[in-house]
Amino acid sequence: MKTASGIKLWSPGDWNALFGFGTNILVNLLVLTGLLRFVLKMPDEMVFGRILPATGLMLFLSTMYYAWLAYQLARQTGRNDVCALPSGVSVPHMFVVVFVIMLPISLASGDPVKGWEAGLAWVFIQSFVLMLGGFIAPVIRKITPRAALLGTLAGVSVAFISLRPALEMFMTPMVGVVCFAIILASWFGGVRYFKGIPAGLVAIAAGTLIAWGSHLFGLDYAHMSLNNVSAALANFGFSIPLPALNHVFSGFEFLGVILVTAIPFGIYDLVEAMDNVESAAAGGDSFPTTRVLTADGVISLIGCLMGNPFINAVYIGHPGWKAMGGRIGYSAATGVIVLLLSWLGIIALMASLIPVVAISPILLYIGMLIGAQAFQETPKSHAPAIILAFLPHVAAWGKLQIDNVLAVAGTNAATLGLDKLGQVGVLYHGLEVLGGGAILGGLMLGAIAALVIDRKLAKAAGFALAAALFTFFGLMHGEAIGIGQSLPIAASYLVVAIMLWLSSKYARIEALPTGLSSQH
Repeated sequence: MKTASGIKLWSPGDWNALFGFGTNILVNLLVLTGLLRFVLKMPDEMVFGRILPATGLMLFLSTMYYAWLAYQLARQTGRNDVCALPSGVSVPHMFVVVFVIMLPISLASGDPVKGWEAGLAWVFIQSFVLMLGGFIAPVIRKITPRAALLGTLAGVSVAFISLRPALEMFMTPMVGVVCFAIILASWFGGVRYFKGIPAGLVAIAAGTLIAWGSHLFGLDYAHMSLNNVSAALANFGFSIPLPALNHVFSGFEFLGVILVTAIPFGIYDLVEAMDNVESAAAGGDSFPTTRVLTADGVISLIGCLMGNPFINAVYIGHPGWKAMGGRIGYSAATGVIVLLLSWLGIIALMASLIPVVAISPILLYIGMLIGAQAFQETPKSHAPAIILAFLPHVAAWGKLQIDNVLAVAGTNAATLGLDKLGQVGVLYHGLEVLGGGAILGGLMLGAIAALVIDRKLAKAAGFALAAALFTFFGLMHGEAIGIGQSLPIAASYLVVAIMLWLSSKYARIEALPTGLSSQH
């Protein structure tokens, strides 16, 4: 399918990307629905009649916009291999807004509507942080080494995108490992399935057949149930989003609680989107950073005003969808399908029919590609900087696992005693400090290391000074915004900045080995 200007709107590879990206979006919608229904205890009429239709509208606007942006880039360059940026509900924020904002307020007030309103106000504030941040992001991207941008992104993908799917696969290997092999053989090994059927569809179909087959024979590999299917049919119906302005502004009643996380996570979005734009540029598609960030802010704001308490974000994964042949059409098609699924109440039925573990391998594939890209698209000498950028995310993941386990046991690390944890080798405070503000922390550590490797000590000193300021205000190595947060770490970064600056002025520095210079 071509336009008058010769630009293809749909390519054969878009089928692969549609099923891959579409199932990624579907998984997130299924998780989101579960959080609303089973954690927040919201009634189905609110979930399927108000929130999901608004979320579907936001996702439709987002995917259509990025398809249009890819079309514009294709016209400007005369290329037909431009791949649209993937986008959707921000997964980290999904859990933050539910567990940090909506759940405590719902429990304290005894009213899930109050929790929903607080979530709407949270997104409202974050939207403006994104829109304003869009104008400074290009400057940050220009001065930051690619190893830092891609390294911290790879840390997110390994810790928070890849690990859970990998664990799920090996917990249910008859479904997960088989589906992963189907995807691996096609997307990495070049295997073409019958009549060109997309590998993502083959994997999901095979996983669903294995899961339901096991259920029929009493094995139940993926906890499938006909009762769940029957219950899901009750949620069919047509619902469109309705304006929720009064609910948004009612949520400002909880402004003090909201600001503690809304501003730092808005900055998180800023850095993550910037990283993902850099990832796309490394893959050959350079999109304007300001337009990407402001679009995320505007689209999130529209979704919020229609009743969606989840932020929109550019996703990790552009190189993966491009590698499997995705171009422009996959993004627009995903938006149309999501709109239909969310407005017609089909999400619950799909959740009851398709085992999540059949979709997990697609997320692992994306994590593998993003992790690999950090090393493939940067100088070899920057490999240590990439590893350093990983570490805050590994720490954040470890702390999250410990917190979740202790919460199930009805306690927490402080009650249990950090010294007792330390006696068995669990350095909880270290995980807490290193993992606080992980995406910004990884960016700063990676940038300092990459610039030191390149012998650009004065620039490295500038990043160390910035890290000291971010830490002082709680944006890194801390759990909350404030003044004088994590003072010992802020002071250590300040000392590092002074040391690096003095070294750049007065120390004798060995020349960088030939062939190992950075592109920055």
